[in-house]
Amino acid sequence: MSTKTTTAANGAEAKSPIQVIERMMKLLDVLSHHADPVPLKQLALETGLHPSTAHRILGAMTQSGFVERGDAGVYRLGIRLLELGSLVKSRISLRETAMPAMLKLHAATGESVNLGVRDGDEIVYVERTSSGRSSVRVVHIVGARAPLHTTATGKLFLVEDGLDRIRDYAKRTGLPPSTPASITQLPALERELDKVRRHSVAFDLDEVEAGVRCIAAGIRDDGGELVAGLSLSTPSERFNPDWAPLVRETAEQISRALGYSGADKPR
Repeated sequence: MSTKTTTAANGAEAKSPIQVIERMMKLLDVLSHHADPVPLKQLALETGLHPSTAHRILGAMTQSGFVERGDAGVYRLGIRLLELGSLVKSRISLRETAMPAMLKLHAATGESVNLGVRDGDEIVYVERTSSGRSSVRVVHIVGARAPLHTTATGKLFLVEDGLDRIRDYAKRTGLPPSTPASITQLPALERELDKVRRHSVAFDLDEVEAGVRCIAAGIRDDGGELVAGLSLSTPSERFNPDWAPLVRETAEQISRALGYSGADKPR
């Protein structure tokens, strides 16, 4: 094979994944415009794809739940799209609902306020306000992650899990430290989580980052599910545990705005 031919072949291979994604999007777009299931022949015609190409891509999309295939060989949008859409909607709604209360808490304390959600064994920060009070700043980048057992918000979610799942988490992760202050032993973690359970507020005392402390309280949706944690982050020298009731009240305010009445809170 000549150098020119080899280069062309490599270019086609490099472009192939993009082409597949583009064809998937074409198929999804066509399916979205039909209320009823669509036969393969019609999908191929409306997308301009060869029937064998459309069939192959639809097969992969069916396996992942993005498309459903009927017995008669017809296709429609799959339940996975509904699940993803609901997740996006809930997170957008959460952030939009939480921000006014976060800004009020920020104004009252002058400190950074964070909104964190759970993703597996980690907390992901999805929104924050920034403190510019001094040269000592707390930086929680939106999208940053941290282990559940070292974060104040993560401890809220661990409490929600119950004792058996807490022990599974400890065994699975090994409770690795982020700083010398991190809790790395299960008995100590269980004692810490018992305090969180009793007071409905959690603390991170230099456990994620040396010199930074946090107070967090849980945010629940209209079904009583814990969906996020609201945390106040400060440099250790400015940390004030007396802010805990204010953090808890702010989280409760956001929960009420999401439709939580308090009646469905798990015991």
